Amino acid sequence: MDFNFLAVLVAALTTLLVGFVWYNPKVFGTIWMNETGMTEEKAKQSNMAKIFGLTIFYSLMLAFIMPALTIHQMGALGMIGGPEFIETAKPSYAAFMADYGDAFRTFQHGALHGFMTGLFLALPITAINGLFEQKSWKYILVNAGYWMVSLTIMGAIICGWK
Repeated sequence: MDFNFLAVLVAALTTLLVGFVWYNPKVFGTIWMNETGMTEEKAKQSNMAKIFGLTIFYSLMLAFIMPALTIHQMGALGMIGGPEFIETAKPSYAAFMADYGDAFRTFQHGALHGFMTGLFLALPITAINGLFEQKSWKYILVNAGYWMVSLTIMGAIICGWK
């Protein structure tokens, strides 16, 4: 099972696409701006190269961990020590991969695992931060919702793209 770098790259870039839609004023952008105190003037003062550059960097970090969260066969690969040990693995590894190498490798299954990652990782992290920052539930749900949608799409791409 080869690591699909192109799928990881595309999945990482989807966070930008989802963000453009999600935080559009006609979707949740106005709510987000009101909840954060962001204004058009303040937004124009931002260093967009830095923001987008770091967004891509952090999205790549997330996308690199998504195969372990969405592809079941990564567990078997981890049990033998990683890709560098495939040639020296016991015959049971090859038999397992022959029988189950493509099991649950669909866009739908990846979307399910991506959604579960959003629900059980992104939502709690966002909620905890928001609670300590004394943010509203609107703020928490807008941001957590963005991550849940983004991770769902990322999981679908990474798991389904063979």
